[in-house]
Amino acid sequence: MEAKELIIIVENALQEIRPFLQADGGNISLVEIRDNIVSVQLEGNCLGCSVNQMTLKNGVEATIKRHAPQIIQVIEVNGITF
Repeated sequence: MEAKELIIIVENALQEIRPFLQADGGNISLVEIRDNIVSVQLEGNCLGCSVNQMTLKNGVEATIKRHAPQIIQVIEVNGITF
């Protein structure tokens, strides 16, 4: 699968998750995909939330893996500037 195609698939998966995060005053953005690891940035109320790791694993990562099984992991990269 080409990198551009994988980015589109992951972005579509994030679009599926985004309304739930926005309902709680948060959001999520794709930062990069490298070596089948997806880096995301949580925003708003999701940033620093006490359950954000559970949200990443059980919500974000599970949804992305359902759409793109080759993804190994989703990690949070808040505070990192590229």
